[in-house]
Amino acid sequence: MMDRDTLLDVRDMTVAFGKGRNRNVAVRGLSYTLKKGETLAIVGESGSGKSVSSMALLGLLPPNSASIEGGTATFHGRDLLSLPEKDQRSLRGDRITMIFQEPMTSLTPVLRIGIQLTEALIEHKNMTKAEAEARAREMLVLVGLDRPEHRMRQFPHELSGGMRQRIMIAMAMAADPEILIADEPTTALDVTVQAQILDLMRTLKREFGTSIILITHDMGVVAEMADRVVVMNRGEKVEEGPVAEIFAAPRQEYTKRLLASVPRLGTMAGTSAPRTVVAEPRQVGEVLVRAEGLNKTFAERSWLFAPAKPGTVAMKDVGFDLRAGETLALVGESGSGKSTTGRAVLRLMEVDTGRIEIKGTNVRGLGVAGLRRARRQMQMIFQDPFASLNPRISAGGLVAEPMVIHRLASGRELEDRVEELFLRVGLERDHIRRYPHEFSGGQRQRLCIARALGVGPELIVADEPTSALDVSVQAQVLDLMLELQQSLGLAYLFISHDMAVVEQMAHRVAVMRKGQIVEIGARQAVLNDPQHPYTRALLAAVPVPDPGRVRGALPTLDLATLPTGPLAEVAPGHMVAQ
Repeated sequence: MMDRDTLLDVRDMTVAFGKGRNRNVAVRGLSYTLKKGETLAIVGESGSGKSVSSMALLGLLPPNSASIEGGTATFHGRDLLSLPEKDQRSLRGDRITMIFQEPMTSLTPVLRIGIQLTEALIEHKNMTKAEAEARAREMLVLVGLDRPEHRMRQFPHELSGGMRQRIMIAMAMAADPEILIADEPTTALDVTVQAQILDLMRTLKREFGTSIILITHDMGVVAEMADRVVVMNRGEKVEEGPVAEIFAAPRQEYTKRLLASVPRLGTMAGTSAPRTVVAEPRQVGEVLVRAEGLNKTFAERSWLFAPAKPGTVAMKDVGFDLRAGETLALVGESGSGKSTTGRAVLRLMEVDTGRIEIKGTNVRGLGVAGLRRARRQMQMIFQDPFASLNPRISAGGLVAEPMVIHRLASGRELEDRVEELFLRVGLERDHIRRYPHEFSGGQRQRLCIARALGVGPELIVADEPTSALDVSVQAQVLDLMLELQQSLGLAYLFISHDMAVVEQMAHRVAVMRKGQIVEIGARQAVLNDPQHPYTRALLAAVPVPDPGRVRGALPTLDLATLPTGPLAEVAPGHMVAQ
C-alpha cells in the first residue's frame, strides 16, 4: 500500500524497443517513488534511459517500436502504464505536464504561440478564450519574455532557441500540474534565465505543492533543485539517495565519474591560460580575425497597410580582435547577439555595416570564388550536431565532403585523410561507414569536429558545442578541442552560456547584451573581477554543484541606468561599457 505522501510509485518498469533479435531494452526494472511537493532528479549519460522512462509514464513512446514489458506506475490509484489513450490524454497537459528538451520539435510550426499556449487551458481548465489568453500572457512574463502580446502573435521559427524553451516551460506550468516532468528544461538557456526558471519552478512547487521529476545532466541544477537523486546507467538504476549524500559520498564508481566530470566555476582562478591537457599550451600568435563596427538589425514584418515597425538590433557596433591559437568566448543571454556575431564573422549572415578581416583580408568584399577560398581558413561547429549533418550521407562521406569541395584530396589519399581524422577525434575506423543516426550525441559532435578539421582551418566558430551533451561526454569533447588547439594552433570563437565551461576554455571573454559587447578582457579579469553590472548578474546566476551552498537572490538590474555607452579601458586589456 502506498504511503499517503507518495504521489507516484513506479515499480519494476521495463521498456524495450524492437522485437526478436533486434530487441533493445532501454529501461530495465526501474523503481522509485515521488512524494508530494518533492523534486526527484534523474541523472545519467545519454542513452541511460532517463527520458524514455518518463515518456512511458505519459504514453508518449512510439507504439509501433516501443513496448512496456513490465512494471507499474501508480498515480492516484491508477496505473499510468496501462491506461487507455483517452485517459492518458486527459492527464497530459493538466495533472501531469512535461517540458521537453528540444522545443522546436515540440511546438507546431504553423500555429502562433498564443494558440499553442491557450489550447490546453481551454481544453482542460474550461477557460474562456479571454481567460486563457490572460493566463498565457501572465506566464510569458513569469518566464522572462518581454512584450507578451507580440510573442503571442509570433510563430516558433521567429524565436531564438532559448525563447522557444521558455514558451515550452510557460505551456507546462500554466495548468498548475500536480507533477511536472522537466526533461533538460534549462539546457538551451543562459544562466540568468536559467536561474529565473529554476526560481519559478521552486515557486510553483512551494505555492501549489507541485512535484517535479527533473531530468538533467547539469549537476549544478541538480544540487540547487533536487531533494533526492536517481542515478541511471544503461537503462538501470545504479544509485539513489538524498541529494546531499549523493554529492558528498557517492557509492558507485559510475556516480563518482559523473560528478568528477562536472566543470566548476572558480577552479581556474589565478591562472592565465585555459585548462591544459598537454604539458605546455601553444603561444598565442598574430591577429587572425579583426571585427570593427559590426551592426545588424532584423526588420520586423508588418501587416498590410500597417506602419513599419522598428527592427530588432542583433549587433550594435561590435568589435574585437582574435589571435591565432587564442580562444575568445562570447557569453550573454539568449538573443544577445552571440550566434549572430559568430555567423557574421564567417559571412554566413550579412551585416548592415562594419568590417571583418581574416588575416588582413576584408571578407565582406569577397566575391563567391574568393569567399570559397576563405572558407578553408574558417569553419563552424554548430550547437545541434544532428541538425547540421545530412542524414543520408555516411559519416565518412560527411568528413570527406569539404575536402572534395575544396579539391584538397581524392581517391586513396582522401580515404587515408578521412581515416586519420576519425582517429584524431577519437572515433573508430568502422565508424566511417555508419550514418549520423547510428552515433550518440557526443560521437556526432566529434564527427562535426572532424568535418571542420578536414580543410585545415585556422579559425573555428564553436556555437554552444557541448550544451546538449552530458557532463562526461562534454569533458571529453572539451579536452579534444583544447588538444587540437594546442597541437594545430587553432583559434576559437567560443559561444557558450556555461560560465564554468568558458572558464576552462577561454583566454579572453566578451560579454554581450542586446547586441552590444558590454565588457571584454582576459578571462581571469572578467570572471574574477567583473566591472559591468550585467556581468556580475550573469556570474551570480551560475548554479553551484554543491547542495550545501545556496545561490543567493539575483542582483536587481536597473535597466534605465545600465551602462550602454562606448567601451573604455578600466585596466590593461579590460574594456567596459560606460
